[in-house]
Amino acid sequence: MGGNQHSQITSSRKSIWLAGIVWLLFLAPFFYLTYMQVNTYTSTLSDVPSFVYSWEKAIPFLPWTIIPYWSVNIAYGISLIICTTLKEQFIHGLRLIVASLIACAGFLLFPLKFSFIRPTTEGVSGWLFTQLEGFDLPYNQAPSLHIILLWIIWLRFRAHTPKSWQWLLNLWSLLIAVSVLTTWQHHFIDIITGFGVGVFICYLLPINSRWKWHFTGSKRSLRIGKNYALSAMVFYLLSFGLQGFFWIFLWPAITLTFVTLGYLGAGASIFQKNAQGEVPLSAQIILLPYRFFAWCTYRYYLKQCQTPSLVTEGILLGGRPLYKFKANAVFDLTCEWPRNKFSQNKLYLAQPQIDLLPLSPDDINKAMLSMEQLNQAGTVYIHCKLGYSRSATIAVAWLVYTGTVNTLQDAIKQVYQTRPQVILNLETQEALQMWYSRFQQNRSRGNNADNKN
Repeated sequence: MGGNQHSQITSSRKSIWLAGIVWLLFLAPFFYLTYMQVNTYTSTLSDVPSFVYSWEKAIPFLPWTIIPYWSVNIAYGISLIICTTLKEQFIHGLRLIVASLIACAGFLLFPLKFSFIRPTTEGVSGWLFTQLEGFDLPYNQAPSLHIILLWIIWLRFRAHTPKSWQWLLNLWSLLIAVSVLTTWQHHFIDIITGFGVGVFICYLLPINSRWKWHFTGSKRSLRIGKNYALSAMVFYLLSFGLQGFFWIFLWPAITLTFVTLGYLGAGASIFQKNAQGEVPLSAQIILLPYRFFAWCTYRYYLKQCQTPSLVTEGILLGGRPLYKFKANAVFDLTCEWPRNKFSQNKLYLAQPQIDLLPLSPDDINKAMLSMEQLNQAGTVYIHCKLGYSRSATIAVAWLVYTGTVNTLQDAIKQVYQTRPQVILNLETQEALQMWYSRFQQNRSRGNNADNKN
């Protein structure tokens, strides 16, 4: 058995290496051809502006930083072969392609020129600068393709670097980011836009999750989606109308656009949270304005929701824990945040559900299967953000599922009695009723099959 596993692993690594070489044979010429063609085109334009802040004149020219600057080229190739699955490698390669395409589109739409004159450099640094100038021109500025690639590549190395060496990876990556300025290759605006594009690409092309779409057509989801869409439009108008510093409003505008899509059909997939409670860094950054708003509302209601409620023996119901609690397992229904330290060292499962919308009967049924697994460990703490709706829905269903109560109405009544602040609106109760009807039908079929046997 051990020999077969070793053979399979070796075969898998060979496949990844071969695929990585194929990717590199395509990506290397694709990168240089697209980059150089756009650079050459921009050089023919009569008037190419520069965008530079006055304080940037104080940035020193450090010739030796050309070494970390160049190291991205090596990391580019290595990043394709450190992937552990062909799926991961494919999405990573796709990210690199999209990075070049978006960057080149930016260079063409908003041509900029680097405005500082770089001093003459000798030695190894001088030779490296000479090689760089052999194919590069002072154009192709914003967004910085170097920074876009750095973010994409850093994420892959971060995923496959032991924790004990993460500090070195982060330090060298930071040095590369700084070198973009200290080699006098880019202005600061290029760094900001490059970082934003890199994060955006990795969010759009997730590796460990996938986008989902299920348009329910419910009036509630359409109403909430419309409100978020209008809010997004306000931020877009502010950023494009006021410009300057107010370009920062593009961040909440983009966030609210994705939240709108979440309520229209993408659901909790916009948050990219997995069953272990992990949320990719790019998703955390993109959705930070929404997560901050959710955190503010959570803090506002914290005093009312922080005490867990004992629904029945072995089942606690509450909000996102910011405190120690006595439970053996945790069932997390939030999609807004990753797992926190208070649920560590406990059996844990997450089933991310978007806020303010009722769970579907299929979602409830899936949750029951997860609860069966968690319940074997002992007391289960079921929570969403406040412990008012998403988690309360599961508590109600579990009471019926386990036969603790006889009817759905009895379950709802018991949950309200133990946690009066619970909110189970009409749509939620209808979803519970649909699930309950299916549950009764399946149970009747099971009983009939047992009687026949």
